[in-house]
Amino acid sequence: MRAGVVVTGTEVLTGRVADRNGPWLAERLRELGVDVGHVVVVGDRPDDVRRALEFLGSTDVALVLTSGGLGPTADDLTAQVVGDFQGRPSAVDAELEQRIGAIVERLMARRGWRADPEATAAGVRKQALVPAGATVLDPVGTAPGLVVPPAEGRGGPVVVVLPGPPAELQGMWDAAVAAEPVQRALAGRTELRQQTVRLWGTLESQLAATLREHDAELAGLEITTCLRDGELEIVTRYAPDAQAAYDRLTAVVDEDFGSTLFSHGPTLDELVAAAFADRGLTVATAESCTGGLLAARLTERPGSSGWVLGGVTAYANSAKEQLLDVPAELLAEHGAVSPEVAAALAEGVRARFGADVGVGITGIAGPGGGTADKPVGTVHLCAVGPDGRQEKSLRLPGSRSAVRGRSVVMAMHLLRVLLLGGPPA
Repeated sequence: MRAGVVVTGTEVLTGRVADRNGPWLAERLRELGVDVGHVVVVGDRPDDVRRALEFLGSTDVALVLTSGGLGPTADDLTAQVVGDFQGRPSAVDAELEQRIGAIVERLMARRGWRADPEATAAGVRKQALVPAGATVLDPVGTAPGLVVPPAEGRGGPVVVVLPGPPAELQGMWDAAVAAEPVQRALAGRTELRQQTVRLWGTLESQLAATLREHDAELAGLEITTCLRDGELEIVTRYAPDAQAAYDRLTAVVDEDFGSTLFSHGPTLDELVAAAFADRGLTVATAESCTGGLLAARLTERPGSSGWVLGGVTAYANSAKEQLLDVPAELLAEHGAVSPEVAAALAEGVRARFGADVGVGITGIAGPGGGTADKPVGTVHLCAVGPDGRQEKSLRLPGSRSAVRGRSVVMAMHLLRVLLLGGPPA
């Protein structure tokens, strides 16, 4: 079973806002056994929204989901466009208008906002426009969602109309799935499995050559690969009757790339977090060129306060000396960007915080500041723990943000190796 997604919003189309709804909906649908054939992003233009609906309606989709365009302003026209597309004219739902009005009043009172009553009422009335025969999904914010089946005698997909703010869309998801037209559209779907294998340091071309050799054994698998920051992710989707083929794939990967395989499923961050939690260890970070990005990544996960003690952004040499006890003579002899200083940062922050594990990062992120001996992209890292240390020196290409981001990835892999072993960083 297949579905399509229409993400509306000129701010998304132009890149001012990243699309968080399309990928989230695709994964939720996959969990329901529904494959997403297309995610279409369009601006706040009714003709473009309609053409996107027409395109998806011409494919073999049972469901179309839209996000955005449900607000009170003139450019929020998704509900009306969907109603017209499904052959269901829209009219104001008086009871819904009262409910939205009460929500808006409470919101304005809580935030101390003032607005023209007539303009507010017009916006509320607009949000209460409902296509005939549609199922209304209770608002999470101010905008209701809608489930709009095609009019009697018309074929085509059921269209689920959801708000644009991710929190509102996600809060409405269970109600949308439970709606009778959606349940009817989902009838007869089958399980769609998805598994992920992660390699570190394997080239995509190497994997491609192996997969070609075993192509006949892997029938029924949809295998996609993505190389990001040195990590090769293999995502496979398949129906239950292709489980034997997937088992063969994992055997082939284990056999040919076992020395670089570090995960059957969990992400790098999940592995590192679980290792700290399971072993009861703590960590502190000392960062120069990454400016706290490693500490931010480690503390992104809920519960990280159980094992992250803190971090220091020691950019200037004086900060390295005074906050982390890096010897002045070491800085003078080797320079701030050196393996010796990375190790001193790791040891210094470990001692300062009383942590089991210390991580030090120092480098030249650019675009200036490089020399012939230490060009831009030179980064040195060190992770020290009760089981020893892991060190790495890099020459990274790319922009300042790319160098900083890749350095953090490498630091996470040093932690993985230090705590769990596996493929070297």
